Amino acid sequence: MAEDAQQHKDQVRRVFDTLAPVYDSPATRFFPFCADRLVSYVRPRPGSKVLDVATGTGVVAIAFAQAVRPGGRVTAVDISADMLDRAAANIGKMALDNVDLHQMDAERLDFRAGYFHSVVCSYGLFFLPDMAGALREWVRVLRPGGKLAFTSFETTAFQPMLDDFVARLQAFGVQLPDGPFGSQRIASPEHCRELLAEAGLSSIDVQNLQLGYHLRDENDWWEVITSTAMRALFEQVPVDRQDAFRQEHLGFVATQKNENGLWLDVQTRFASGVKAL
Repeated sequence: MAEDAQQHKDQVRRVFDTLAPVYDSPATRFFPFCADRLVSYVRPRPGSKVLDVATGTGVVAIAFAQAVRPGGRVTAVDISADMLDRAAANIGKMALDNVDLHQMDAERLDFRAGYFHSVVCSYGLFFLPDMAGALREWVRVLRPGGKLAFTSFETTAFQPMLDDFVARLQAFGVQLPDGPFGSQRIASPEHCRELLAEAGLSSIDVQNLQLGYHLRDENDWWEVITSTAMRALFEQVPVDRQDAFRQEHLGFVATQKNENGLWLDVQTRFASGVKAL
């Protein structure tokens, strides 16, 4: 089991190292949208210490770093060194001096217990092999009275394009994992509550917010695929059949357009709990 978990983490790291140069795509602007809403959801106080887990290119770290000034500080961790390089560049563009970046396993944090006022993770928990264990570790480094919050996708997110994408992968011979995978590993608002309660948190809250918008057309949707973890699934299609896959899938996606463009549903769960005093 431990070996399987490490192989999974190594695979995730390689995927996100590959994605780092294209992750900040205009088509995936739901990432910064979510970061801003997460700040409003957590409401960190100026001067507080925040841990951002699975920071990626730093959009959440940047939003919180601005919110906790003056005197506050954000520590951001990610398993991907290339993602952290991109985050450092983005933080530099914003001229922020209150963010620290560390390459780190989200399930094994190198921080002392009870250090952070808030722990946040945006669209990252479902990539971790042991979600329950990761949450317990995040609670360990959280101060009594501190808030832990994470986001995940609702089942409607990216539909109906996502269902066609997955079905077509199988039709083209891609072997998908048994059972739920990716964001589907967090199945419902009730599952969010269960995870937070099992981690020892109270005052649990789960809200659904729509962060969607219209893309121009099916080519923007393809940009979503190639700029996110979906790209790793597409790359499992045999090379000599990838053009056919893209043409067939985008043919279906084109049928979903209307006069406003192509609707991208990004229904997102915001879930949080508080560590007992």
